[in-house]
Amino acid sequence: MRTICASTLLFATCMLVVARDDTDSQRTKILALENAWNEAEEHKDTGALGGLLAATLVYTDYDGTLMNKAQFMASVKAPSLYPDQIVNESMTAQVYGDSAVVTGIYREKGIHNGKTYLRRGRFTALPTPGSMRTGLGGAWRASRH
Repeated sequence: MRTICASTLLFATCMLVVARDDTDSQRTKILALENAWNEAEEHKDTGALGGLLAATLVYTDYDGTLMNKAQFMASVKAPSLYPDQIVNESMTAQVYGDSAVVTGIYREKGIHNGKTYLRRGRFTALPTPGSMRTGLGGAWRASRH
């Protein structure tokens, strides 16, 4: 009987470790997704953004403007906007089964309408499972609020 209990406890412990490793792997991929988003936006790479962002994207801009995916993509392509740097800091990702919540702070600097700008803001992203074509090896698409 002790052998069965010990074996069951060992199996349960192993399953928890495997689940934790899988969650950590998902968390790493999701955070990489957020950084890839910034890089694509910084370089105005709408092809990469198209593969990263969910069709149901709801984006809240720094001034409170809400945009869908098409509107956000158009804003990235705007000829009057030249972002020099977009970086995230203090990002955390919490995975809940096949959903996740990412929170963090972004800093962005560049030129808009001929004037330099510097923005700092908080974001919440809700990555969702989907077919990601970007080679990150994950199955997540971003939908940031």
